[in-house]
Amino acid sequence: IIMVTVVVQQPLGKAGTEAWNSGICDCCEDVSSSCYAFWCFPCFTCTTTGEFGESTCLPLLDILGPALMAAFGIGVCVRPVGLAMRVAVRYKYQIGGSLCEDIMVSCCCIWCSWCQMSREIKARKKVIKVVQRNPMILVFFNTDDS
Repeated sequence: IIMVTVVVQQPLGKAGTEAWNSGICDCCEDVSSSCYAFWCFPCFTCTTTGEFGESTCLPLLDILGPALMAAFGIGVCVRPVGLAMRVAVRYKYQIGGSLCEDIMVSCCCIWCSWCQMSREIKARKKVIKVVQRNPMILVFFNTDDS
């Protein structure tokens, strides 16, 4: 009798995906952005959305949308633009994860989610310059006739 153990793991995302450059609670990595988000969160979300290449007015729907839905008696747990932005950042930069994780992060701490997205966008936009210097070829001539 041969006994075989099979271990099955479910991948979190697509094969070959990357991880976030910073954790969800790494707000101290970019203190200026974290302070900006703390003091003027709507402005911060608009700026972050603009840096990502989307309309800067898009996050304003997160303010107006739930207010309108609440007026009609519909409760909203997840801010739709915040969730959509998180999914779009993950998709564009091929970051591993799932929609369930995005919903949980967007529900539990929307500020941390936006700060993480901002740090990710900034990290991906950094230009790395590679300077290649051509090696100098030194030629020595022997002028000694001996």
